Amino acid sequence: MNRLNRKCQIPSAFFLILTALLIFASTQGAWAQMAPNSFADLVEQQRNTVVNIYTTQNIKPQVRPRLFNGPPSLFDQFFDGQGHPPVSKRTSLGSGVITSADGYILTNNHVVENADEINVRLANHEEYTATVIGTDKVTDLALIKINPKTSLQFARLGNSQKLRVGDWVVAIGNPFGFEQTVTAGIVSGKGRNIGGGSYENFIQTDASINPGNSGGPLFNLDGKMIGINTAIYSRSGGNIGIGFAIPVNIAQNIMTQLKDSGKVTRGWLGVHIQTVTQDIAEQFGLDRPYGALVGQVGKNSPAARGGIQPGDIILDYENQELTEMAMLPTLVAQTPINKKVTLTVFRKGQEKKIEIVIGKLATDGQEVVAQNLQTGRLGLTVQKITKELAETLRLKTDSGIIVTNVKPASPAAYAGFKRGDIILEINQVRVIDVESLTRELAKVAGNQKILFLLQREETTRYVIVKNQ
Repeated sequence: MNRLNRKCQIPSAFFLILTALLIFASTQGAWAQMAPNSFADLVEQQRNTVVNIYTTQNIKPQVRPRLFNGPPSLFDQFFDGQGHPPVSKRTSLGSGVITSADGYILTNNHVVENADEINVRLANHEEYTATVIGTDKVTDLALIKINPKTSLQFARLGNSQKLRVGDWVVAIGNPFGFEQTVTAGIVSGKGRNIGGGSYENFIQTDASINPGNSGGPLFNLDGKMIGINTAIYSRSGGNIGIGFAIPVNIAQNIMTQLKDSGKVTRGWLGVHIQTVTQDIAEQFGLDRPYGALVGQVGKNSPAARGGIQPGDIILDYENQELTEMAMLPTLVAQTPINKKVTLTVFRKGQEKKIEIVIGKLATDGQEVVAQNLQTGRLGLTVQKITKELAETLRLKTDSGIIVTNVKPASPAAYAGFKRGDIILEINQVRVIDVESLTRELAKVAGNQKILFLLQREETTRYVIVKNQ
């Protein structure tokens, strides 16, 4: 019996080893696919879709009047004999990507902004003069057009929504004038906001991006464009491995509008929002910090008409979870005007579906304000608002509680309180006088955190104070 067992163990061990070798081989094959030996084929296929852009801006100095009659002096001759300084030229370099066979090219707005001449050089060294079809400063995108002699190869568009952190990407551009420079890296992050506005939703990459790469494409391994290289983070001006690209899903929407009408219209919800921190999630009873907390709802806005209320946390937009607050402005902006959308909001411990008809943003002003939250230790002086005080301070209300002093390095100071703030709520309970404020504060035990709703000038915001 023992002998039989030993005989059976030999082939079993053999099959175990064989299985392990097959798993190892398949794993190696998967890694080989993930990390290609070369990007040469991809570059060879896509290089013709990338162009170099050279812009010139004429600088016209102030006119210098002639001070004397008679023939011009040598000094006057330098100023063209008429007291006019010679026109100088400022040149800049950038990149672009061909998006159609008939010569539409997508690039950054800052590459062509204020340019008097725009010249485009193709990969085959043919040069053309370009005209601007339309620009969008908010997303820093521009669409320009050349009239090529023959049909052009153009970039295929991918889906930036499917990008994952860690995916390989390739950038082609014109850094410092070095044409058709290729760099490779990975997606380092998604949904990045670098402080330039509410509609930022950048792809972060460690592929080398430098001055001159602006407006050039970022490709995935399938050779599809998934972004437009736009900015770098650097203390020296050179690449340190932190570059940013506009997702192609955003760029495609903007490009289509510029091509159709030469301008961009954006959807409008009409809310002021702030980040849901861990502290806020705990105060509102949310299981984790995500979504966008509504601090204020604009009067007669689509949000107001749809039933959105201050204190709602918007969890998803059209079934897309808002893992970051910054996602909401971008999604709203891309929504067609008058489209009915469904939002999931978290209100008083319950999820609720709300339908809203998206309006049109009247200007390029930013409808959503990210209100950064701080925490600190309690220390306030408050006063009930009277009619006399409202008139003196020119307040738009003659009721409620106003902050008259904030102690330096105090709880409220660290939380972001300022003199003149009007306290509307504590822990989601309305307070209208000092007595109700004192009553609600008395309910706070030990080191419990306190959620305040404040009104500051035209906006409302939530802040959390640590009761220590």
